[in-house]
Amino acid sequence: MRKAFTMIELVFVIVVIGILAGIAIPRFAATRGDAEISSAKATIAAIRSSLANERQLRVLRGDFTAISSIDNDGIASTAVSTFSADKDGNSKSVLETTIPVCSSDDDKGCWVDSLHYRMPAGIAGVVTFTLANGQFNCDVADANCRKLTQ
Repeated sequence: MRKAFTMIELVFVIVVIGILAGIAIPRFAATRGDAEISSAKATIAAIRSSLANERQLRVLRGDFTAISSIDNDGIASTAVSTFSADKDGNSKSVLETTIPVCSSDDDKGCWVDSLHYRMPAGIAGVVTFTLANGQFNCDVADANCRKLTQ
């Protein structure tokens, strides 16, 4: 009656575990980058949706002024906000969200400010967005821009 595994059985199990790890680890590493890109896409979609909502609210009030900034203070920052006044002139938030701030040693995708997104590790570059004619866009000739907007 046998009470232990043979050396060949143990080596076989170690080889199988090594093969599985060799397949799984690269897939998990790619998943993190994909999640960061998806998070950036969600932020971009929220900003674009709030801009559309703001334009519609302004048109309904008879206000045809262009939206010049997505920030409260009018400069690119890490707090993205668009504001609209109600019929009594009181400000209300259409979209207000804080975006992840890049630190100097970050290798993950993050927003430098509300108009610049630094791509995750393995994908070099910063995507610059502009706010023109009420549209939040980047240069579609840039491959990283296409990754974030398509």
